[in-house]
Amino acid sequence: MLFSKLSEKIDSLDTSIISEERKAVLQPLIDFIQSKVDTKQMINLNFICTHNSRRSHLSQAWAQATASYFGIENLFCYSAGTEATALFPVAAETLSNSGFKVDKLSKGNNPVYSLKYAENAHPIIGFSKTINSEFNPQNGFAAIMTCSSADQGCPFIAGAEKRIPITYEDPKIADGTPQQAEKYLERSTQIATEMKFVFSQIKH
Repeated sequence: MLFSKLSEKIDSLDTSIISEERKAVLQPLIDFIQSKVDTKQMINLNFICTHNSRRSHLSQAWAQATASYFGIENLFCYSAGTEATALFPVAAETLSNSGFKVDKLSKGNNPVYSLKYAENAHPIIGFSKTINSEFNPQNGFAAIMTCSSADQGCPFIAGAEKRIPITYEDPKIADGTPQQAEKYLERSTQIATEMKFVFSQIKH
């Protein structure tokens, strides 16, 4: 069972606002997940952007939570970057405000966060890491490119079974401005809505 606040947030997301063009961008991810469900295989999704600090973490968290919301099992979400920096605190705060239970497990330049979405589910472990990190699956996964620079800069992802570009505008453009919280919430909500659409299409 998802935390009630998080479940209510997902309930409220309106997937009808997603354009047909955007649905076409999401379709390869739907197809990948459906093929794994049909063959009863484990589903590994690795969300990748340049710094593994914002969009990839938001995508990882929302994909894991919405998959659980729709009762899709044996699905594990990861994130990575072309370089490691840190999970940006406002991204973690935005997830917390949406109903995830966020705990900072360590300090330092690249702190580790626990992002919990359900009482009895293993928390998502959020920290910045590179594509070749041993923390992530080494093969058989879908590499979902969440930023255009990583998409253009990484035409090949070692071990990826499928490479799927689903890019988002970086909320970093609002860092340090009065619009910061609003911009992060907007991007988080867009990602959550699209992940809800993806998993709503899976027959299982």
